[in-house]
Amino acid sequence: MNEYSGVRSAAVRHPLRSTLVLAMAGLIAAVAAPVLAQSRPPAAAEDRALAQRLQVEESLARVDRALYANYFRQAYARYPSIPRGTLESVAYVMSRWQHLQPEAAGYGEQHQHMPRSYGVMGLYRGEGFADQVGEGARLLGVPAARVQRDPSTNILAAAALIDRELRADGLRADAPVEATRAALERYAGFARSGAAAKSAIQDHARSSFAFDVLLAQDKGVNDRGIVVPARAVAWERAFDARKLVQLRAPFVRLDVANDKVEAVGAAASGYAIDPRSETLTVPAANFDTKSTDYGPALWVASPYHSTRTSYDSVTIHTMQGYYAGSISWFQNNPNSVSAHYLIRSSDGQITQMVRESRAAHHVGVHNKTTLGIEHEGFINNASWYTAAMYNASAALTRHFCATYSAISCASAYKGPAGSGINVLPASVKVKGHQHYSSQTHTDPGINWDWARYYNLLNPGSGTGNVIDSFESSVGHFDTAPAYSGSTTGISSASLAERNCTTRKNGECSLRVLLKDDTATASDWAVRLLSASGTPASNAALNRANGKVGFWVYTGATGLSAALGVDDSDGTERSVGRAIPANAWTYLEWRLDDAAQWDAWVGGADGAITASTVKLDAVWFYRDQTAYDVNVYLDDVQVKY
Repeated sequence: MNEYSGVRSAAVRHPLRSTLVLAMAGLIAAVAAPVLAQSRPPAAAEDRALAQRLQVEESLARVDRALYANYFRQAYARYPSIPRGTLESVAYVMSRWQHLQPEAAGYGEQHQHMPRSYGVMGLYRGEGFADQVGEGARLLGVPAARVQRDPSTNILAAAALIDRELRADGLRADAPVEATRAALERYAGFARSGAAAKSAIQDHARSSFAFDVLLAQDKGVNDRGIVVPARAVAWERAFDARKLVQLRAPFVRLDVANDKVEAVGAAASGYAIDPRSETLTVPAANFDTKSTDYGPALWVASPYHSTRTSYDSVTIHTMQGYYAGSISWFQNNPNSVSAHYLIRSSDGQITQMVRESRAAHHVGVHNKTTLGIEHEGFINNASWYTAAMYNASAALTRHFCATYSAISCASAYKGPAGSGINVLPASVKVKGHQHYSSQTHTDPGINWDWARYYNLLNPGSGTGNVIDSFESSVGHFDTAPAYSGSTTGISSASLAERNCTTRKNGECSLRVLLKDDTATASDWAVRLLSASGTPASNAALNRANGKVGFWVYTGATGLSAALGVDDSDGTERSVGRAIPANAWTYLEWRLDDAAQWDAWVGGADGAITASTVKLDAVWFYRDQTAYDVNVYLDDVQVKY
């Protein structure tokens, strides 16, 4: 089978686009043929050919999505009990709307003996999990092979299974979205029989699946032709307070004033609600699922581990599956496979399943010397590798480097990604499964960005020192913009608050809501103060080679931003920079470039002169408008 067989097989799976697929495949094959014929290492030629094939698949994604959207509509018409958005969200969680064919060329090997999943809906075929393919085929009265291979039948089979669970709960399409949680947990397909089905850990895996599906609806998704409209989930009604904390549900919409969380038992369990940030605080005595090795991680035990001999390296894996399913599999599987840590794609949540002092079973003969991180997703689909996942993974690996002297982050692999086995020397301490000897697995594969990962592991010149990430609080920006003392044009109803639905990195950002002051026609000039205007409480910045910036996002046009810095002779204000609409943009100013600064108050001369200064504020400007404007800040930082 040649390098383009995977593209050609797409024509069989999607008859309506066959002509386009075959034409593009032929063109790419013609372009790639000379490459394959050149006298260069076979692996490099193979990697380039694979990358070209993946590029073809990406260019056809919109065609696929148009077909899938139609199939989803047909499924809702046939099974009217299913709330709109549910099927698309399940497909997003399971496959990122990719028609999975794990036995076809280009889809990668079965990783850690995980049960394979098929089609747009990622249906399991047994192999340790439920036989969703077979059950769905029986409900539809069609052959199981058709459910595996045909996208429209695959979607209908999943719809039939979900409809069965919803009707068992007496739910209709107009039910609140959070009411589908129990049906989704039963649908998930993990350990459906025996003692394993009753374990708390399997319950956690099923809850994680339901959470991911509800989260896709809560946030909304719009990706190349398929849209899941944002639909607010009343999280406190879907899960109890303890589970919400475990799953990291967004709490920004909890009705703190009416104490809805406490009404479902939070107070009786000792949970406390912070009315400012609308988050839960859980006493350690009531929450025993945190990792003792790595604070940010959850602890979910796997029984599969053995003695360790040393701490020599870190192994990067891709699950060839998804987070909740892997948690279930590593807790109960016939092959005794496991990993130390698993990372979720959507937000970077980490679950630890094997103690670092023990050897997990993830890389064969090297188990006793390495630490393993599994990343949610599939090697042939780069969309799983989110910024949140990279950041969480890099923070975990930096923890390894700081804890175990034999592991150096500076010795991490930073070369090009590849699709095959590429054994690296033992001196490379952070590398992929595909980089070890005696292996057949090729993860994390062609789409893992090793250079990006290396830079995250080794922050240095040009890398940001984050002042405020807004992950747990509003940080220094604890003053509403209307009360800064210098703001004009906006009303006192404007606010700044931590937000966990829109962000660039990590899980949260700072939402700045700007509301027009109807009593004035002034243009907006908004001073978002840092540290309540108290320089002594603010972040110190070194002038030499210093660059200060932040990520910013808005849906509005005509906005610009600037910085204020408290210098030795007063406060300097930077030149303004435009904020493009509908895109996260990084804005930055050099502290030692006088052309980027103007005098503001206190006798300032328009240049940063002190060797050490303080960050005073972020400024926003806009022509007067009657509309509300939301602006989101993330990772305010300084670079040297």
